[in-house]
Amino acid sequence: MASFPCLRRTIRNIAVFCLVYYCNETRGQDQREEDEKALLKLYGNEEMLSIATGSKQPIAKAPAVATVITSENIKEIGATDLDEVLETVPGLHVARAPGGYNSIYTIRGIYSSFNSQVLFLLNGIPLTNLYLGDRNQVWAGMPVQSIARIEIIRGPGSAIYGADAFAGVINIITKTKDDIRGTEIGGRAGSFDTYDGWGLHGNNWAGFDIAAMLEIHDTNGQRKIIGADAQTGLDEAYGTHASLAPGPVNLSRQNIDARLDISRGNWRFRGGLQHRSNGGTGAGVAQALDPHGRFGSDRWNADLTYHNSELLDDWDVTAQISYFNTSQVVEKNVLLFPPGATFQTPNGEMHSFPNGVIGNPELYERHARANVSAFYTGFEDHTVRLGAGFNYSSIYDVKEVKNYNLDQAGIPIPLTGLTNVSNTAEVFLTTGSRKDYFIFAHDEWKFANDWELTAGVRYDYYSDFGSTINPRLALVWETRHNLTTKLLYGRAFRAPSWAEMRLINNPVSLGNPNLKPETINTIELAFDYRPSSDLRFGLNLFNYWWEDIIRFVPDAGGTTRTAQNTGQQTGYGLELETDWKPTSTFSLMGNFSFQKSTDGTTDRDAGYAPHEKIYLRADWEFLPDWHLNPQVEWVLNRQRPYGDTRSKIDDYNWTDLTIRRKRLFQHWEVAFSVRNLFNVDAREPSPAGIQSVPIPNDLPLAGRFYYGEIRFSF
Repeated sequence: MASFPCLRRTIRNIAVFCLVYYCNETRGQDQREEDEKALLKLYGNEEMLSIATGSKQPIAKAPAVATVITSENIKEIGATDLDEVLETVPGLHVARAPGGYNSIYTIRGIYSSFNSQVLFLLNGIPLTNLYLGDRNQVWAGMPVQSIARIEIIRGPGSAIYGADAFAGVINIITKTKDDIRGTEIGGRAGSFDTYDGWGLHGNNWAGFDIAAMLEIHDTNGQRKIIGADAQTGLDEAYGTHASLAPGPVNLSRQNIDARLDISRGNWRFRGGLQHRSNGGTGAGVAQALDPHGRFGSDRWNADLTYHNSELLDDWDVTAQISYFNTSQVVEKNVLLFPPGATFQTPNGEMHSFPNGVIGNPELYERHARANVSAFYTGFEDHTVRLGAGFNYSSIYDVKEVKNYNLDQAGIPIPLTGLTNVSNTAEVFLTTGSRKDYFIFAHDEWKFANDWELTAGVRYDYYSDFGSTINPRLALVWETRHNLTTKLLYGRAFRAPSWAEMRLINNPVSLGNPNLKPETINTIELAFDYRPSSDLRFGLNLFNYWWEDIIRFVPDAGGTTRTAQNTGQQTGYGLELETDWKPTSTFSLMGNFSFQKSTDGTTDRDAGYAPHEKIYLRADWEFLPDWHLNPQVEWVLNRQRPYGDTRSKIDDYNWTDLTIRRKRLFQHWEVAFSVRNLFNVDAREPSPAGIQSVPIPNDLPLAGRFYYGEIRFSF
């Protein structure tokens, strides 16, 4: 922490203040009993957190900096997609990638194009794709009606979850029979020809608890204008007029999400489908507008869990197997560059593409996992957790149809029409598999009154890049009955993606089988203060060191770039959050985030992520069963990385307003929302290329839009 003296002094001073002040207090047995009563009042009804240790704990006492968002919270803000929910979390900002406008969950300044540094879990099981280490290039959003709650850890989690629990962990917990309790149907209609429908049912049948959920989404998507794109620069260089810019982004999509949850006794089965079709290309796969290209994807998941808290004396045992199959398919030809695109080779030859540069990449993956873990409580003041498991990931089929090849300088050369290069040396990726064997151990030790130390370590062995060890330490001090102090340390890793290790047929970018995983070390100091049951404050300070960043580096004397462990980044910052309920019908919540991240290679700002973010929300029941929920967010001070000479990204403030009538005629509920109420010109950063900026004026977000909603429960 020597490189950040201001933060170090701040952490030291706060810690010393707490230690001196509270250690000087003398409290007798009567006072401690009063404190315990106050503690129950403060935390008794609090949402519990499970992803910090694997067992449920009050979030204030959990050995992590975390946020829990319930289904009721989601409904209050009128969210229709997961990204709208995650944007409310301190220290987390949802940026956009040009291709498909895929979400980039930027946590504490850690930003990357494919967002592989954030682990995304569905009921505790990773949805990570092997190809790029992301959630799928045809992500197309995730609806929220089936979500019971969301648990978010900001900071490392590899000691529990292994690979990619790096900048943070997001765990989506779906609804069970107890969360639905009957039947709910609903629908929504709004701007951009958007239509949603859903049905949820939870009941008991033949001794089984059953929950079934179906959600349907259809939209043409917002059509904000891209003023100039990658083809614009080529037109200027070669005197052509092929660019489709100015033109709208392509954000259509049709989604079907279906889920099933069946449980009985110690057993639970869950299955799901995320079907994506008619998926638009956003601002273009190659940052050149493509209004007609369409992608699709089917993502199947299933898991079977056995949990027995009384299998043996002092043992709580869980065993689980799971399967995940995911695809990326092309439904309509994808244009890398539009009709009329022309390229010049180094020897001066000109090559034109009358039908555009077409590239249709498809791939299919399967993932199988098995693990067993157990809590042992036979030691006094200790809870020990042990676990082991095996993960298998495979890219089992790769297909590609295209009308070009790349020469040694990376310039597209026309083929004689569309050509199927699947199972040839020209295909964009080879098939293969990866295996991961792991074991872990954790100990929660209550070594003194009001003090608890959590220590853990996980060992992973990968079949393609070797082993990695990731420890964690967490000291939690119940400083007073209404104040908790946490000092946390964790190490995490990000596994190299298949593309980073295995690209061998690409004359521009080459994989490197000798890559090491990226690593990060993080120290955090966190405070949770509750002066009353209606008021809470949280303060989190953090410092991280990110090493062995994988980047594609130009090769000496050639035109190719090879993946290398070459980058470093450091960062520090804070998150301040508060919740206040002054009356039974009115509540306020808000948070402020600050981060400063530096690229170790250039000693400049790492870029893209906001240095500051402010979020405020109110819930006002202004008449019985009538709720008004305004929320506003300020996204501030986003810099460009070194080498991008554009001015810094414009700040913006985004305001939403939702009004909801509950218990209308007992069973009905209606709502109306306005998003981006003041129609601000909000943009997310577009990445710079090696020699140019393909989309100079960034990626525009939607202007003002509306929707109405109705739901019926019985």
